[in-house]
Amino acid sequence: MVYRFDTLEENNINPVTGTAYDDAWVILRLTEDTSCETMAGSFEGSPYTIRISKVVHHDWRMAVGDFVSFHESRKFNCILVMTEEEMKEADHFYEGHRYDDTVLRSCEPEVLIHSTILESWEKIQADGCLKSWNCLKRESYMHEDAPIGAVLGDPEDFRNFIMFGSGMACEIVVNSKQSGRIVMNAQAEYLTGVRLYFDAVKMAADGLLLRDGVHLKVETMLPLKPYLLFSATWENVGLSSRISTPEIFAREADRCFQRDRCNRVK
Repeated sequence: MVYRFDTLEENNINPVTGTAYDDAWVILRLTEDTSCETMAGSFEGSPYTIRISKVVHHDWRMAVGDFVSFHESRKFNCILVMTEEEMKEADHFYEGHRYDDTVLRSCEPEVLIHSTILESWEKIQADGCLKSWNCLKRESYMHEDAPIGAVLGDPEDFRNFIMFGSGMACEIVVNSKQSGRIVMNAQAEYLTGVRLYFDAVKMAADGLLLRDGVHLKVETMLPLKPYLLFSATWENVGLSSRISTPEIFAREADRCFQRDRCNRVK
């Protein structure tokens, strides 16, 4: 179900039921923040909340549509904090779309990145695929109690998905996992892992690419073939040591991938 409110206080009291929220609820707040396109997490005891700035996010209508489309497919109850006019505008704009559209939107990258610790790369290659946290937990490979995203208030449902991104953000995740806390400093030293580049066009065409309003992701498992385009480690991108920073490793890995891509075209 989808519920809309003009305003909503951030706390643990559900305005629909009058009781505390349970795990079946998610919130999207449309803001006019000029400093941040999106922000996600749990704030002031509220359930998992996505904030989307209609000022900075040029495709906010699609993001709202994906949020509702995806979470309804997962049987979540959605609370939208926005005006009725904004909700109608987003609904109209989103007509004909779904969270699992098989064609990339104009704003979506053709290449998606997933980064993980280097020690996991051997298993990924042996398995021939990426697997979600829950999948690895069932195989007794994952020994941690919860993924690092739990610190931000990510719902347990996130553990069924493999997350993709771009830029330094993927390395921030690896550094945070190693540190056991969220480390946003792109100049902080860490042990670089493996940076995997995937063909988002093929992923979407095959119905694997999912959108939740903020993230691009795949459920449960993604085969390396035919989607993996390139794998980057500190050695094959030319770093002198495994120790680097998210900024440096992401930059050098991206350069190496682009060179490899150009050579393949030739």
